[in-house]
Amino acid sequence: MTDSQVTREGLRVAIGFPSAVMLVMGGMVGVGVFVNPAVVARSLHSPELVLAAWIAGGVIALLGAFVYAELAARMPQTGGEYVYLRQTYGPLVGFLFGWTTLLVVQAGGMAAVAIVFAKNLAVLGVGAPQGVVVVAVLAALAAINCLGVRTGNGVQGWLGLLKVAAIVALVVCGLIIAPRAAEPTHARVAVPPLGFLKSFGAAMIPVVFSYGGWQTSNYVAGEVKDAHRNLARALVVGVIGVIALYLLVNLACLRALGVTALAATLTPASDVLQKVAGSLGARLAAGAIALSAIAFLSQSTLTGPRVTFAMARDGLFFRKAADIAEGTRVPAIAIMLQAAWTSLLALSGSYEQILSYVIAMNFLFFGLSASCLFVLRVRGVEHGGFSAPWHPVTTGLFIAASIVVVAASFWAYPVNSLIGYAIMLAGVPFYLMWRRRGAAVIPSQA
Repeated sequence: MTDSQVTREGLRVAIGFPSAVMLVMGGMVGVGVFVNPAVVARSLHSPELVLAAWIAGGVIALLGAFVYAELAARMPQTGGEYVYLRQTYGPLVGFLFGWTTLLVVQAGGMAAVAIVFAKNLAVLGVGAPQGVVVVAVLAALAAINCLGVRTGNGVQGWLGLLKVAAIVALVVCGLIIAPRAAEPTHARVAVPPLGFLKSFGAAMIPVVFSYGGWQTSNYVAGEVKDAHRNLARALVVGVIGVIALYLLVNLACLRALGVTALAATLTPASDVLQKVAGSLGARLAAGAIALSAIAFLSQSTLTGPRVTFAMARDGLFFRKAADIAEGTRVPAIAIMLQAAWTSLLALSGSYEQILSYVIAMNFLFFGLSASCLFVLRVRGVEHGGFSAPWHPVTTGLFIAASIVVVAASFWAYPVNSLIGYAIMLAGVPFYLMWRRRGAAVIPSQA
C-alpha cells in the first residue's frame, strides 16, 4: 500500500514499521515505570523476587505479542480486539469489549495519566489550575489527531522517542553514576507457601498493568502500511524493547537505592536522580514523568478512538462516531468523544476508582482474544505471513496466564473486580437498544 491509499472504511494508510514499533512501546510505557518498581518491592522484599516478577510479566507480554501479531496478520482491520471478538464470538462479545474500553480501560487510564501530567507540571513551576491543564492537554492532543493520522502519528513518535531517552537517562544514572546503596542485612523470614503466592500475585498486578498496552497498536491496523507484515513484526520488536527497558529500570533502582529503600519510597525515580543531581533531581524526575505522561496520552488519543469508530461503523454505537472527516480521513467525532469523556472522568475524580477495575477486565479480554486464534486457524483464515511461534503451546500459556491474573485480581481485590464486571454487563441493554434500531453488523471478513 502507498500513503495515498485508504482502507475500505475510508481511513488513510500512513503508518510505517518504525512508527508501528513506537506505537507498541508508547502504548505500554506510561508513568508506571517511574513508580511501580517501588510498589512491587513492597510486596516482595527481595531483589531476586522483584526481578523475577518483572521477568514473569515480560514473558506474559511477549506471549501476548506473539498471539496478537498473528491476529493482526490474519485480520488487519481497524478496531483490533473488537474485530477479533466480533468475528469469532459474535457482535455482543465484541461490543462489550468496546464498551469497557471506552468507558473504563482507555478513558480511565488516560484520565489518571493526565492528572499525573498536571501534577508534575506543577512541580516544574507551571501555575495553571490542574483541571485547566488536564482539559487543555487532552483537547490539544485531540486537535492534533484530528489533523490526520500522519500528524498524530508523527507527534506520537517524537514524544515516544523523547520518553525512551528520558528512561535511558534514568537507567544510566542508577546503574553507572549514582553510588551503590548499602543494603542492610536482615535474617530471612520463612513465609508460608500460601502467603508467598498471595504476595507474588499481588506484586504481579502492578507488573502486568505496566506491561499492558501492546494490544492498542492493533486498533489502528487498518492504517498501517502492509499491516500483515509490519504490525506483526512491530508487536514482537516493541514488546522485547519494553521488557529490556523495564528490567534495566529495576536494576538501576535496586542498585542505587537497595530493595529496602526502594520499598519504602513513593518516588523511586526522584530518589535515584537526587543521588546524582541533588535537589535538582526531583525536578528532573518530574520532567521525565511529565514527558512520559504526555507521550502515553498522545498514543492513546491516536489508537483508542478507532475501537469506538469500528463499533459505530457496525451500528453498535452512535452513528456519528463513524463519521470520517473529509481531507484528513480520520474519525474526528470518535477522537473528540474520547477526549471529552476522559476529561469528565479526570475532573470528577472517579478515574481512581475506575483504575482498580481495569486489570480483571483487561485480562478477561486478553484471554478471549487469544482464544480466537484457535478458531481462526480451524477456519483456515489466511495468516498473512506471520504465525505465533510454538503455537498452540505459547497461545495456551498466554490464555492460562490471563486466567491466573484474573483470579489473582479477584483474590486481591474481590469487590473492585466484581464492580468492573458489573460495569461491563451494564452494556448489554445498550447493545440490545442499538441492535433493535436495525444495526447491521458488517459481514465477516475472515
